[in-house]
Amino acid sequence: MIKSLDLDTAFGRNPLIAILRGLRPQEADAIGDALVDAGFTLIEVPLNSPDPLDSIARLSHRLHGRAIVGAGTVLRPEQVGEVNKAGGRLIVSPDTNLAVLAEAQAAGLATVPGIATPSEAFTALRAGAHALKLFPAEAFSPTVVKALLAVLPKDTPILPVGGITPDGMAAWLRAGATGFGLGSALYKPGMDAEAVGANARAFVHTLRQLRAAGEQSKSTTPEDPPPGVVNEWR
Repeated sequence: MIKSLDLDTAFGRNPLIAILRGLRPQEADAIGDALVDAGFTLIEVPLNSPDPLDSIARLSHRLHGRAIVGAGTVLRPEQVGEVNKAGGRLIVSPDTNLAVLAEAQAAGLATVPGIATPSEAFTALRAGAHALKLFPAEAFSPTVVKALLAVLPKDTPILPVGGITPDGMAAWLRAGATGFGLGSALYKPGMDAEAVGANARAFVHTLRQLRAAGEQSKSTTPEDPPPGVVNEWR
């Protein structure tokens, strides 16, 4: 079981995963603080970053109870144990690797495997995946999410990852996406905490606006829409 903060609670607070590819351990504390202060509750450090396990250990300790920290680009089952030992509670992968999913499930860690087809999506869910990472999102359109959700179990969380910006979130959310994994539009190597915090606040602000607009749209009947609001939110 995820310690202190479970995945459902974290997603409910903010369904955005910060992808800190290239983060260095000495930057971790300040950038982690900036993200949490902006409202982020999910953070991954890809394993092809410099000393990723050190960064995961630092962030897990510093943000304990405030955010779920884990690893991205987890490709081999033995890496799951390394992440777990460092305090990571989230395993994110670019693919659907059953050995990785089994190892993570045995360790009680949350998993977000990468999928690109219905077969991969169902395979991941049958293996216990907690959410699905649609990757690379640049290669798809929001209609793919809508089509997947028509056949997947109700309320399956799908997170587009790759090329996501604040301006590009609306169409994905209308199609049914739960949240997003955010890479270079949020953090790039060498970016300071102030800049990361500003980017994070922009994403959170946009998400809140879109959610509010969606709730307003759902509560409006087609016969009587308010000015300027189109009732097309799913």
